[in-house]
Amino acid sequence: METMSVDIAIDHPAGSIAWARDRARSFLDGLMPALASEAADTVVLGVSELVTNALRHGGGICVLDLAARPDGIEVAVHDPGPHAPRMRTPDLDGGTGGFGWPMVNRLATATSVTSRASGGKTVSASFPR
Repeated sequence: METMSVDIAIDHPAGSIAWARDRARSFLDGLMPALASEAADTVVLGVSELVTNALRHGGGICVLDLAARPDGIEVAVHDPGPHAPRMRTPDLDGGTGGFGWPMVNRLATATSVTSRASGGKTVSASFPR
């Protein structure tokens, strides 16, 4: 099993999210056997949404962990925020979001939210390989 962990800070949120996507893409590109392009794009989209949510709603910092297993890719984002993501009606007019968590739940084969003993939470999503 191959793994990767990166720390991400909100100093430059858009840059941090792009950096997380780039790190995820590099990780996926190095896997053998290689992921199909569409599967890799789905994982990168999931990373983008989970990191965005963590930075926006989870305290401004997070750690991204990626793990490649024979049957899938596990994405885990740890942040200090106490509140779990929730399904809500996307805001089509006000720009306040609501799209990310439902999207991740549709794209992933499984999602979970667990509290961390040290505080905060881990939001995980499994994607097919």
